[in-house]
Amino acid sequence: MSSSLNPAQRAAIRYLDGPCLVIAGAGSGKTRVITQKIVHLVNSGFDPAAIGAITFTNKAAREMAERLKPMLPPREGGRAPSVSTFHSLGVRILRRDGTRLGLKRTFSILDAEDATNIVQTALGTTDRKAARATLHRISLWKNGLLEPDQAAAVAASESERQAVRAYRDYAATLTAYQAVDFDDLIRLPVQLLREHPEVAQAWRETLRYLLIDEYQDTNTCQYELLRLLSGPRAAFTAVGDDDQSIYGWRGATLENLQRLGMDYPQLEVIKLEQNYRSSTTILGAANHLIGHNPKLHDKRLWSELGTGDPITVVMCADDEAEAESITMRVQALRFERRLSWSDFAILYRGNHQARVFEQMLRKEKVPYVISGGQSFFERAEIRDLLAYLRLLLNDDDDPAFIRAITTPKRGVGTATLAALGTYAGERQLSMFAALFESGLETRLGERHLRDLHTFGEFINRIAYRAGREPAAQVLSDLVSGIEYREHLFASNDDKVAAGKWTNVGDFIGWLERRAEQDGDNLLQLAQTVTLLSQIDQQRSDGDALRLTTIHAAKGLEFPHVYVAGCEEGLLPHHGGLPADGESAEPAAAAALSAHVEEERRLMYVAVTRAQRSLTLTWCNTRRRGKEKVGREPSRFITEMELAARAPAAATITGAAARGRLDGLRDLLASRKSAPADN
Repeated sequence: MSSSLNPAQRAAIRYLDGPCLVIAGAGSGKTRVITQKIVHLVNSGFDPAAIGAITFTNKAAREMAERLKPMLPPREGGRAPSVSTFHSLGVRILRRDGTRLGLKRTFSILDAEDATNIVQTALGTTDRKAARATLHRISLWKNGLLEPDQAAAVAASESERQAVRAYRDYAATLTAYQAVDFDDLIRLPVQLLREHPEVAQAWRETLRYLLIDEYQDTNTCQYELLRLLSGPRAAFTAVGDDDQSIYGWRGATLENLQRLGMDYPQLEVIKLEQNYRSSTTILGAANHLIGHNPKLHDKRLWSELGTGDPITVVMCADDEAEAESITMRVQALRFERRLSWSDFAILYRGNHQARVFEQMLRKEKVPYVISGGQSFFERAEIRDLLAYLRLLLNDDDDPAFIRAITTPKRGVGTATLAALGTYAGERQLSMFAALFESGLETRLGERHLRDLHTFGEFINRIAYRAGREPAAQVLSDLVSGIEYREHLFASNDDKVAAGKWTNVGDFIGWLERRAEQDGDNLLQLAQTVTLLSQIDQQRSDGDALRLTTIHAAKGLEFPHVYVAGCEEGLLPHHGGLPADGESAEPAAAAALSAHVEEERRLMYVAVTRAQRSLTLTWCNTRRRGKEKVGREPSRFITEMELAARAPAAATITGAAARGRLDGLRDLLASRKSAPADN
């Protein structure tokens, strides 16, 4: 074990006598503790394959697995610890034992877009926003382990009762399709382990020690999965920070930290308070801020990294002046200290704030990448075409089949697909394979059967050509064959449809160039494309400033951080805040308090991303539509014991920052042009 570990880290790594909760403050080395504890477990005699580390994102899982590789020597048979997300662990459980719940082993996993389509049909609406809101409500019910009947019992409004009705139809459709959604990947394993104790015991033997990262972000369903997997032995370490719990809106609950102590009285709690990231100045402000929240586990971050730069608070005239001021400050600091663009990050509460920064950064030719925005591959029109490519590559891909056969619409409705899905489940076939089965005519009428066969034969013809003919020609014939352009203009107003068709053209052009460069046919190209999660048109592996929401910045760190929009109504966000002059009832007041506490934790996350310098900006007015609305500085600035309105002499406007930058450039130019000493 490394001698550079501090005493608290060492204690967390060595403790194996029961359940353990590690309260890991921001920048305190929690990932290091998890990986070192895995090594300690292996060295203590645990079978590597019986150790499971659970994270929340694929990126975190990959990074942890990469860290572990050089730390654990290769073993005979290649047995290694399991590092996965909650959801990928759920898939593993259901693939092995889901047949006990009536799932075929090749069950399909619907993505959010496919799920929204089903809910939209259940609601009988064309309003995508309403469908997404209903799906979010269903997701919260599932994360809270509420079936439709239980959700009906707690529904308190007509909109919630309507959501319950959609939930029933949605659940029935998933069952018929032999499909699950993202939330089911946790909910169904919980149901499986509850109803089949022998399966639960088998998994406890498979995973004899669990390590859970970002424990504060768990929801009710994830906590129950942990409890069922760990069993009476309770051999686990949970690592988290109640001060960084910022996902209450998607079901995460701090009650899980309280439940842990109640369900496991022997719980060992170890605090990591030494910060290896930020200056003492930044940590002081962070501690003052989070001190205004009630504490489950009191801690105070400290650092040996020195005082660093003073924190700067800048009042700007409006959002355009804010973007200009931050951009000029970044340029000046980079110039003065010979820094990289990647040393800088601009953080904000909502994606809508990014537009004005993008415009200013482009104007100043500052390279940047955006986190938390929509990937090109996530656009509906691109996902439609990807469904066809996925189906050409693998006709067992039921979600791709469902999306392709319903987009554009070709007379195949929900009832037809439900009958096909039920038949496919009984025969343990994919839906595409089932549509050619001779027994299907007993379930469907002649017209519906003909529509299915017409689609299947079209896909088979394209698939035959895709392996033999030039990709560009087959791709062009596919898009024209499904009349996709006509579909776009029939489903959207002309301006929106034209934009979507332009995106389709860009995508097809990109595919054709890839095919030409690599010499691939369409099937080979589909294999490449389906492995990609996004087209990195804006993203660059080179030197670039990071534009990101605070939520997307969690887990990241940057030498110099600018937090924009530190205003009442924005950070804290106005959602849940009472209108002027409005008095809250007790229940509403409690909800408001919880909302502000989560927003305060979000600000705490933003502040603790900074290593050396931190700048907070707010606007005196901000554009809302065509009007400019007066703003007030965020209460969080005062809570950090900072002055929101600095003396005029200390305030640097965008124009002043530009002048400073121009002066530095002139100075450098004069030095270059000066004659050399003899």
